[in-house]
Amino acid sequence: MSGELVFTFFLAAIFLLFIFVKYVRIVPQNSAYVVERLGKYNATLISGFHLLIPFIDKVSYRHTLKEQVIDVPPQICITRDNISVEVDGVLYMTVMDPQKASYGVNDYHNAAIQMAQTTMRSVIGKLELDRTFEERESINSDIINAVDKASTPWGVKVNRYEVKNITPPQSIKDAMEKQMRAEREKRALIAESEGEKQAKINIAEGEKLAKINIAEGERQQLINISEGEKQRRINEAAGRAQEISMVAEATAAALQLVGEAISKEGGTDAVSLRIAEGYLAEFGKLAKTTNSMIIPSNVVDLAAMVAVGREVVDKGRERPRIEPKK
Repeated sequence: MSGELVFTFFLAAIFLLFIFVKYVRIVPQNSAYVVERLGKYNATLISGFHLLIPFIDKVSYRHTLKEQVIDVPPQICITRDNISVEVDGVLYMTVMDPQKASYGVNDYHNAAIQMAQTTMRSVIGKLELDRTFEERESINSDIINAVDKASTPWGVKVNRYEVKNITPPQSIKDAMEKQMRAEREKRALIAESEGEKQAKINIAEGEKLAKINIAEGERQQLINISEGEKQRRINEAAGRAQEISMVAEATAAALQLVGEAISKEGGTDAVSLRIAEGYLAEFGKLAKTTNSMIIPSNVVDLAAMVAVGREVVDKGRERPRIEPKK
C-alpha cells in the first residue's frame, strides 16, 4: 500500500512539473508571446511571469521586439540602358504589433524581402548604370517607402534599407575602368598644362620685373652720373672763380709792390731796364721760331721802347694810388 502511494505521489509530481513547464511562461525582455485560447487569439504576453490555463491556452507565436537585420539576397536587375547588374542590400525592421505580425502575414521576414527585391528591380530599371552608383540614397528611400507602406498591415515598421553592393558585368567593369583611366589621364594632362601655363606666366612676370628693375637701376645710375657731373662742374667753376680771385689778388699785390718799388730812388731806371730785357727776350724767341731773321728797320726802336716805358711809369706816378680791395 505504501508503495502504491509513493508511486501515486511520483506520478502527481511529474504531472505538476509538466503543467508548470507547459503552462507557466516567463517572457524575456523585448519579446512578446501571442496566446491562443481554444484556437482563437486571446492575449499578447509581454516580458515577465505569466500563467496559462492548462489544456486551454497555447503560446502560438513568439516575436522579438528588437530591431531586426534582414539580409536581402543578391538579385539581377536591368538598368534603363539595358545593362544587367547584381544588387543586394540589408533591411532593418521592427515588430510594432505582435498580433498583426502573427495573423497579418504568414512570414513577414520573407514578405519584406520579396517586397524589397521587387521594389529594387523597379527602381533600378528607372536609372542608367552610371546613376545607380550616384543615386544610392534615392534608391534606399524608394525601397523604404514601398516596403513600409506594404508592411503596415503586417504590424512591422521598416526603419531603413541600405544597398550593399551594385555589381555590373565584368565587361562593363573593364569598360568603366578604361573610362576612368582615360579620365584620370585627361585630368593629369590638364593639370600638367595648367602647371606649364602658370610657370610661363611666372617666368614672364619675373622677366618683366627684372627688366623694370634693370631700367630703374640704369635710370638711377644716369641720375647719379648727371648729379656727379653737375657737382664736378660746380666744383670746377668754384675752383676757377677762386683761382681767378686769387690771381687777381696776387696781381694787385704785385702791382702794388711794383708801384712802391718805382716810387723809390732808382725805381724808374730799373723799370726801363726790365722793359728792355723783356723786349730783347721776346725778339730772341721770335728769331728762334723761324729760319728768317727779322731785324728792326730802326735800331733806335729799343731806345724808343725804353722811353715809352719811362713815360708810362711817370704817368703812373701822377695818378692817384688805388688800394687793392681786400
